[in-house]
Amino acid sequence: MTLQLILLGLAGFIAGAQNAVAGGGSFLTFPALMFAGLDPRAANIASTIALFPGQATTGWTGRSMAEGAAGLSLRVLFIVSVIGGAIGAVLLLATPVSVFTHLVPWLILFATAVFVWGSFFRKPLAEDAPPPISPRAAVVLQFIIAIYGGYFGGGIGILMVAALTAVGLSVRHASATKNVLAGVVNVAAVVIFLIESQQHWLLILVLGVTAIAGGQMGVLILRYVPEKILRIVVTAIGVALTISMFMRS
Repeated sequence: MTLQLILLGLAGFIAGAQNAVAGGGSFLTFPALMFAGLDPRAANIASTIALFPGQATTGWTGRSMAEGAAGLSLRVLFIVSVIGGAIGAVLLLATPVSVFTHLVPWLILFATAVFVWGSFFRKPLAEDAPPPISPRAAVVLQFIIAIYGGYFGGGIGILMVAALTAVGLSVRHASATKNVLAGVVNVAAVVIFLIESQQHWLLILVLGVTAIAGGQMGVLILRYVPEKILRIVVTAIGVALTISMFMRS
């Protein structure tokens, strides 16, 4: 049990930092919780609850860099994320997670490809240029990502950063906005999980505390590391997640 808790703590710290910079931290905590003895469904729920405090504190620390996108205010994206996260959580509790899990490698592959295009090949927009997609399309996109986040959550940060950079935000601001919205998505999911399912609180506590510490380290990285390096790091994480998920599927 001691070894399991140590590994959980390490996974939580790295996952917290990774979530702050690019997302995908649940791909560390999810297998770590399964190693600790939880079944996939329980591990998914425990991971969401444990990572939420770190996401909330990370989003709050970096809130000054968060902003709206595609002509939408951060408040609108906030509301859409809460509703989508709640729907996703209800779907998780009502349906088997196995079918959706098979889609995850393809979703991460798609998100990574979109991020690469948005970071390295998309032409910069003029200051007076209209948003690349309409506000309505941006709402729908964030709503779908939020449902996915409430349902499974793996790679939600990669998907959000990909979407936000595609609509014109810089990597730094997209990552900060993603941190705020990811926490919002999980607010509804965590509340529903706490009401509807039993929890393994010792594992969640160890994971949650270390994720908070890792998240604060991630915010420092996000604030001071040059944007070009951030783009390369996010791309590398996306590629690694894609390969690992295809190998596991």
